[in-house]
Amino acid sequence: MAARETATARETAAAREKMAAREIATAKETVAEREKMAARKTAAACETTAEREAEAGQETQPSYGGAPVSRFGNGPAGPGTEPEKPRPVTAAGHSRRAKGFNGEKAAKEAGRGLLRPMDGLLAAFWVPVIIMLIIFIQRRIFPFGDNSFLRTDMYHQYAPFFSEFHDKLRNGGSLLYSWNVGGGVNFAALYAYYLASPVNWLIILCPKGFIIEFMTYMIVLKIGLSGLTFAWYLRKHCGTRDFGTAFFGIFYALSGYMAAYSWNIMWLDCIWLFPLVMLGAEQLVKEKKGLLYCVTLGLSILSNYYISIMTCIFMVIYFLCLLVLERRKRLKGVAAACLRFGVYSLLAGGMAAVVLLPEVYALQMTASGDVNFPKTFESYFSIIDMLARHIANVEVEVGLDHWPNIYCGVAVFLFFLLYLASRKISIKEKAVYCTLLMVFFASFSINVLNFIWHGFHYPNSLPCRQSFIYVFLMLVICYRAYMYLEETPWKHVVIAFWGSVCFVLLAEQTVTDDAFHFIVFYVAVLFLALYAGLIYLRQKGTVNGGVLVLLALAVVSVEAAVNTTATSVTTTSRTAYVKDNEDVRDLVAGLTPADTFYRIEKVDGKTKNDGAWMNFPTVSLFSSTANADMTDLFKKLGCEASTNAYSIEGSTPLVDSLFSIRYGLYSWNQGANPLLTLAGQEGDTWLYRKEYTLPLGFGISMDLEDNWQLDLGNPADVQNDLCTVLGTPWVLEEVYGEDGGGTYAYTVEAEADYYAYITNRQAKKVKVAWGEESTTYDNVNRGYLLELGRCQPGEEIVLTCEDPSGTDLKARIYRFNDEALSAVYNILAQNEWVLTEWTDTTLKGSIHMDQPGLLYTSIPYDKGWTVLVDGEETETRKLFDTFLTVELPEGSHTVEMSYEPQGLRLGALITAGCVLIVAACAVFGRAVRGKKEKKKWNS
Repeated sequence: MAARETATARETAAAREKMAAREIATAKETVAEREKMAARKTAAACETTAEREAEAGQETQPSYGGAPVSRFGNGPAGPGTEPEKPRPVTAAGHSRRAKGFNGEKAAKEAGRGLLRPMDGLLAAFWVPVIIMLIIFIQRRIFPFGDNSFLRTDMYHQYAPFFSEFHDKLRNGGSLLYSWNVGGGVNFAALYAYYLASPVNWLIILCPKGFIIEFMTYMIVLKIGLSGLTFAWYLRKHCGTRDFGTAFFGIFYALSGYMAAYSWNIMWLDCIWLFPLVMLGAEQLVKEKKGLLYCVTLGLSILSNYYISIMTCIFMVIYFLCLLVLERRKRLKGVAAACLRFGVYSLLAGGMAAVVLLPEVYALQMTASGDVNFPKTFESYFSIIDMLARHIANVEVEVGLDHWPNIYCGVAVFLFFLLYLASRKISIKEKAVYCTLLMVFFASFSINVLNFIWHGFHYPNSLPCRQSFIYVFLMLVICYRAYMYLEETPWKHVVIAFWGSVCFVLLAEQTVTDDAFHFIVFYVAVLFLALYAGLIYLRQKGTVNGGVLVLLALAVVSVEAAVNTTATSVTTTSRTAYVKDNEDVRDLVAGLTPADTFYRIEKVDGKTKNDGAWMNFPTVSLFSSTANADMTDLFKKLGCEASTNAYSIEGSTPLVDSLFSIRYGLYSWNQGANPLLTLAGQEGDTWLYRKEYTLPLGFGISMDLEDNWQLDLGNPADVQNDLCTVLGTPWVLEEVYGEDGGGTYAYTVEAEADYYAYITNRQAKKVKVAWGEESTTYDNVNRGYLLELGRCQPGEEIVLTCEDPSGTDLKARIYRFNDEALSAVYNILAQNEWVLTEWTDTTLKGSIHMDQPGLLYTSIPYDKGWTVLVDGEETETRKLFDTFLTVELPEGSHTVEMSYEPQGLRLGALITAGCVLIVAACAVFGRAVRGKKEKKKWNS
């Protein structure tokens, strides 16, 4: 027994020795394998670094490489963040590399040279550009046809203002003031609102005849830049070089927001800059580097302060989100981050102060100067209705309804559900981003939040102008889900697909908006199926990776192109827009050199800004910077005016005279008219000189200001009251016809100019017929006079209400008295301000006053004007709550005026100071980093 036990013990000991030997051998093999793996990773990292340096042309580093990883998973840990255990990470800190339709992997599978990491950025830029060009060809937009991309405000405002800007740059005009818009406007404010993008200065290289094309193809360029910057953001934010960033860049560039507002060229700089601002904010919080954030935000504010209001509001919200995601526990670290954010944000605003401050002062004189905060809360629509706007090919909203334009690919339904189900994405990140989405849903639907987002005003059409930020967030969320497609269980994809289909079917049953054609729901399901099929092929690995990437690119491009084609790029005739431009310019050029300052009006013009488009002094205007006092005066005098516009339509010869309108451009022969003298003709355009035109300035008595009643309601009564104060016959004599309720007929008794006034504000459209000829007037409820023309005895004038039956016209007809106009002119022109010099910003002349009084000028009041009387500065004030005036004593005087926008000098000083501070910070920061790197290298 003892012998057996001894033998057993020996065998056990031998077995243990063999097992120990095997474990040692295994350990050695494991160490060797780890060393080989480390060597491979080192070699791969070197190759990657070399490739990046080759692409960038300089030595680069990963955005957050080598830093401790925060639990947010896409950046380094900030101060106070607990470091985690080492694990394989990407440059941005994600625990696994993106594995969607991976461009890097596809390049290896399909052969080197087919797809490179940089190709994703190129595709994000060029695919939207090419899609837009193809649509232009299909729509026959110049030079591919006779149409243009002019639409809404681009037609009525942007093209004229770009033309005026071009004229000033080419001819050395002042960028501070313009006489070619609205009777005289602060051009610095107009520039800040419409033209401030630095790239717009390239228009100086553009021939005059191609201003429309400069704008059109600048829009295409900015759409491409939007895709590029968004794809670049995803690469940096997620630490990936995946080609798939291009898919999401394309949808950002051709989103529903762009489909609705791509023509709004002045907003687009803020859209393509926004991803860079976001990246800068993340660098500010995570790396304590604020230069990118400061410069890009400052450039955004400079380019368009209005959309930048929304960017700035969101930056505050997103900064707080970054603090939550970074889990800063120490109060000192949070305070330091807040200080950096505040300082760099103020510097960004300060760098734009040179255009921002004059604009702030100018806006105080507009209809937007008053803030009326909503007193009650209202909801416009449900979340389901809003989410349904993600469906492709839904008609975009640019009117007075509040629908957001948030389409960015139907795949967002699929990827959003995958994002929520992904175990690779932290619950905290999901909670933060979903909360941000809910904030935007509330902002779209609740009136008070909508009011705040739009700069404490309700938008006048073009709703939900902040929705590009929502599109950005949704695409970032979807890309995060896309990153982990290969690791996503197929059953999750199936559930997400059928969940998306169910929502589309639900929307088909519940959404009643006419913007949804029944076919859009079927198209949405089709594209959802295509995307699910692509994911299936990727996960199964049955298709070459490079081919699969190209297939995905094709599907994305087709969907984006179909949506843009169906919902965007409306056209108008380019030929019709520029038809008489050369004739008008030739006629106006023939009036120089002028003996004094005067204005010209184009009757029956294409826009209210024809003076800016064809560069002649005028009084009509359509602009968000419109002077509210001018708008009110135009209404009182019987001219058409609205919140942001006023025009000469409805003007009588008396009103023309008061505004110093010496010439009129007509598209038809005016025949014999004692008040008009033919001054020239080119093609189908006639130029007439108006008789009895008052000068830009003249002396009036104090009694005229005190006694002329402007609030009588009926503009005919207002004009006649001026005659009463001056002691002349009335200029508008009422005549009476036959009132038929919805019609009014009058037979002309004497040759004269006739006008009609509709007292019923329910009547909006009125047809006026003279025998077989007729014309229709819209917006009659605005209370302007209808110009019936110079009529001959025996003619019958018939007015008919075109509104729904039952509307009573309540019309009044007036005949203009030419002799009364002559009498008014002879009285007011006695003390003329005789101009000897005039430029864009200066006026100089002499005047003799028979008695103490006021200098009447038809110049809109602006605090930027400085007036010297006999060399001494004199206080200015408003005349008739509208015009610029000064008090003048009896006798002869020299009056000089000069203009400088309020806030310009202070803004310029602030801008210069902030630029110097930012530059100093950049130089200092670079020097500090250089010393650290040198010290590290030496050690």
